[in-house]
Parts: sequence; structure tokens; C-alpha cells
Amino acid sequence: MNYSMVRYVLFRLLRVMGVLLVLPLIVALIYREFDSAFSFLALIALCSIVGIIGSHKKPESKIMFAREGFTITAVAWIVMSMIGAVPFVITGTIPNYIDALFETVSGFTTTGGSILTSVDQIEKSVQFWRTFTHWIGGMGVLVFLIAVVPMADGYSMHLMRAESPGPVVGKIVPKVKDTAKILYLIYVAITLLEVVCLWASGLSLYEAFTISFSTVGTGGFAVTNEGIGGYSMLTQGIIIVFMAMCGVNFTVYYFLIHRKPKEAFAIDEVKYYFGTILVASALIGLNVYRSGLAGSAFNSFHHALFAVTSIMTTTGFGTLDFDQWPMFSKVLLCVLMTVGACAGSTGGGFKFSRLLIVIRNARNELNFLVHPKAVKRVYMDGHTVEGTTVKSVSAYLGLYVITFIVSTILVSLDNFDFPTTITSVIATMNNIGPGLSMVGPMGNYSQFSYFSKIVLMFDMLAGRLELLPMFIVLQPKTWRR
Repeated sequence: MNYSMVRYVLFRLLRVMGVLLVLPLIVALIYREFDSAFSFLALIALCSIVGIIGSHKKPESKIMFAREGFTITAVAWIVMSMIGAVPFVITGTIPNYIDALFETVSGFTTTGGSILTSVDQIEKSVQFWRTFTHWIGGMGVLVFLIAVVPMADGYSMHLMRAESPGPVVGKIVPKVKDTAKILYLIYVAITLLEVVCLWASGLSLYEAFTISFSTVGTGGFAVTNEGIGGYSMLTQGIIIVFMAMCGVNFTVYYFLIHRKPKEAFAIDEVKYYFGTILVASALIGLNVYRSGLAGSAFNSFHHALFAVTSIMTTTGFGTLDFDQWPMFSKVLLCVLMTVGACAGSTGGGFKFSRLLIVIRNARNELNFLVHPKAVKRVYMDGHTVEGTTVKSVSAYLGLYVITFIVSTILVSLDNFDFPTTITSVIATMNNIGPGLSMVGPMGNYSQFSYFSKIVLMFDMLAGRLELLPMFIVLQPKTWRR
């Protein structure tokens, strides 16, 4: 283990955290929340001073392999969450540190599950920081670090691979640093575009920014107790569009910008992603309309489209309490929770690309039983998927199922009802936020024990980092020199 490199990157991360905390400080000053401003200022000074002093000494060796990449990623996200929880505690918003840490981990991992029973009374600056954690975690703070910190491409690729979602992480352009810059430029552009659209729809500039952070980061923290249900259908429609956009692989936007529509729409998972949204919305819309729970046909399909898009992109916003919908709709939504969005997006879940690989590999295995001499390959986007990728997806599926089973058993110690226990794990592992029953769109995680909250925090981090970094960092041999 190259400890000097691990130490150097973590101290550089502290410096980045100091910069990011400047934004909520500015908001606190604008709204004259001087106690909160002092709290943010003190934390900025601490992060900056420790970061500058710690990163002053260059690493003895800049060599970074997969082990260092995964370790740095897992530790960085834990440290980042621990620091990010401090503003909630020192401002008195969430006095208990475990609860504050849960809220912060939920924010950075873009899960959106909350322990707060009311958000209307939270100070503007703290509310801004709460939603801004979604935006930071959506693209990934280490991807940002790669874009601004000088680092050899061959080594920084290990950080991007550990933090970016999907079975295969590639470079858009030859250099990893330039790839990171392009991804963040697209990310910022989409965010600003949504801010303008929401502002034009009648929201205040503050609401436009905070809702955009939650939407583009596919997080789901709202800034009012009514959530998104309190906004107009026009505003909800805008949010639907941007949720769907951010569930797409960001490579698609790079192709579109460079006028390569054929390459953009040749990506298999994007076609299945949009097709699933439309089909599932139609089925749930019809089911809800026939139940009479959402009023007219237009309202039923509007709310169904919002719920499906929100769940599939793992944003977690809600306009209606879908926990009250018919069983068919709730079961279908639970399935969509697990599937998630596209690889290379800000969404969570198992990912469409992995699902397609698993299905096509299973089909080939069935064909092999009938025709033992046939040579079948798994194809994606018109290209052969390498055997190592198919193997890694199968291993990921096994680890995913084991994590889900163990977490469910541990959370069941709280003795809540079955839908609450099952969907709380599904919602946190897939970074969605709301589940069913006690953790439904109108519920929260405040009643869970501290032990269960720690288990669910692990699930949130494991789900956001695609499982492997969190398990690698727990192995003793990882830390051997």
C-alpha cells in the first residue's frame, strides 16, 4: 500500500472541501444567518489549514494501483461524510452526530433518505448545504479532484474507475484529466439550464438552485415539507425532463455536442432506459387511473410518469404518496428501484448495462445447453463484451445479493413491518431514498435504531461506490505494505 499517496490525496480532498463550503457560507451571509456563517467559516478554516499543511509534503511515490484507488475512494467518501455532518451539528439543525452523519451520507451518496420530520424551519444556508451535498456526490468529488489536481493519467484512472458507476469506465478523450473536465462542464451546464427553467416557471432563485442540485445529482432532498407536490405541474414537468436527462450516460451528451447522434443513440442501455420509462409509466398510469386515486386520466399518467422517472433515476422525489397506490404499481416501482439508471449517469441502482449483460449471458448459457458446440458471445452496442467484464458483472450480482440479504437480516432486528424492512435496504443500497410503509414518500428514517442507521449508511456508501471499494477497504490485507 502506498500510504504517502493515500495521505496526499486525502489532504487535497480536505482543501477541496474547504472550497466547497464557501457557497453555503455566502448563502448564510446573504440571508443574515450569522451564527451559521460563523460555523461554516470555522469549518472552512479548519479544512483549509489542515489540508494545506498536510498536502505540503509531496508523496514519496506517485504510483497508484487499483488497491490504492479503491482504498482512497472509500476512505475519502467516509471522511467527506464525517466532515459534511459537522454543519448540521454545530448549527443545531441535527444535534445528534449519528443522525447528522446519516443525513450527510444520504446527501453525498444522492440517496435522499432523511431522518428529519420537518424541513420548513431549517435555515437557508443549512438547507442549501443539505441539497448541495447531492450535487457534489452526483458526479463525484474525486472526479472533480482529478480535474484540478495534477496526477498521472494511468494512476488517476484508478480513482475514476472506483468512483464512477457502471461495469466499464472508459475515457471520453485520451487523457483522464480532460475526461473529468468534460464531464463536469456538461454537469454544470445541465444544472444551470435547469436553474433557468425552474426560475422561469415561477420558483425563487434559491428554490431553483436547491431543487436543481437535488435533481441533477439525482438525490431527492426537497426544501419544503410538501416536497415537489407543492409545485405546479409545469415545474414538475421540468423536473421530470431533467431527472430523465441525468439518468442517461453522460457520454451521450458528449457525442451530441460533437454532432455524433448515431453514436449517441446506438448505446443499447439508453434505448432500453427510455423504453422502460414509457412502458412502466403507461402501465402504472392505467393502474392508478382505474383505482381512482389520482383523479383524471391526465393526472394519473402525469404522476405515474413522475414516480417512474424519479424511482428509475433514483432521485426519490414524489408528487403523491405512491405507498397508497395499488399493489401492482408498488411492486413494479420496487422492481424499477433495483434496476436503476444508466451506467455513467448520476443515478444509482444495479444499472441497465449490467442487467442487459446478465440477461444476454443467461440466454447464451441456455442456448449452450441445447447446442453445446455453438460459440455465443455477449454483445453491447454492436461490440463484443469482454469475458472479464461478463465475469465481473456476475461477481457484482453475487456480492449485491449477499449484501442485500445480510443488511435485511440486520435491519430486521428493529422489528418493523416487512415492507419497511425490505424497502429500506432496497432504497438505501440503490440510493433512492423513499421506499414503502414507514419509509414511504411521506415517511422517513428517524425511527430506526442507531445500529440500523449505521447498516443503512454502509449500504448507501456501498451502493454509490458500486460495492467493491467499501468491501476492499474492510480487508486487512488491503492495508499491508
